[in-house]
Amino acid sequence: MRSIWTGSISFGLINIPVKLYSAVQESTLDFDMLDSEDHANIRFKRVNENTGKEVPYKDIVKGYKLNDAYVILDDKDFEAAGAEKTKTIDIVCFVKEQEIGSIYYEHPYYLEPDKQSVKAYALLRDSLADSGKVGVSSFVMRNKEGLAILKPRETVIVLNRIRFAEEISDTSELNLPPVSRTKTKETVMADKLIEQLTEEFDISQYQDTYTAKLLKIINDKATGKKQSAPKVHVMYPQKDLMSMLKASLESKRNKPS
Repeated sequence: MRSIWTGSISFGLINIPVKLYSAVQESTLDFDMLDSEDHANIRFKRVNENTGKEVPYKDIVKGYKLNDAYVILDDKDFEAAGAEKTKTIDIVCFVKEQEIGSIYYEHPYYLEPDKQSVKAYALLRDSLADSGKVGVSSFVMRNKEGLAILKPRETVIVLNRIRFAEEISDTSELNLPPVSRTKTKETVMADKLIEQLTEEFDISQYQDTYTAKLLKIINDKATGKKQSAPKVHVMYPQKDLMSMLKASLESKRNKPS
């Protein structure tokens, strides 16, 4: 793996030099866009909307529309707005992990200690594991200040970027049913069904089957094999919710273990 950032974790008066690595990789296939006539690659051009002429990259500026007119920004403007460049991941505080909703999580990274900071790295990692807490941190990457949590995962400390509160969309415009705390026959039955379907989570049970199927189709097409699309089964809402809950419970009970 290639590191994408180097710096240090700031923990009280302790500094732990680390390297940052992306913890995820895409499982999707990379496709090229081609002309259907001769399968030539499609090129994209930056074109002036008024003249239709291609604009060289050096002549393109960035603008923000304000009151029906564009305010043009240059490199100095972006530098002025950029966060102060630092090389530290500053732990601001420690919180219980369950206090941070999953909607805030963005991108995970691995942190690797410098050879001289292995002991301090292990101390922080093991202390986080013992406490069951995560470190809420701020750091700057690519001139933008980010918010993150530090948490242990087996032998590594994971830095997981999280979103700011203003980045989460409001739900007030959605047509949603009100929350009810009243227990009905249906909710009691739903509770039983949830309990019946509860098991220990094992991520290895879940696979990206779409990419594997798509790759098989590509190989089949390359050898001239014909493909047929699977039938789509449409599920319609059930009016009798109670009977469907009962049937779901019975179906689970009758399945061989």
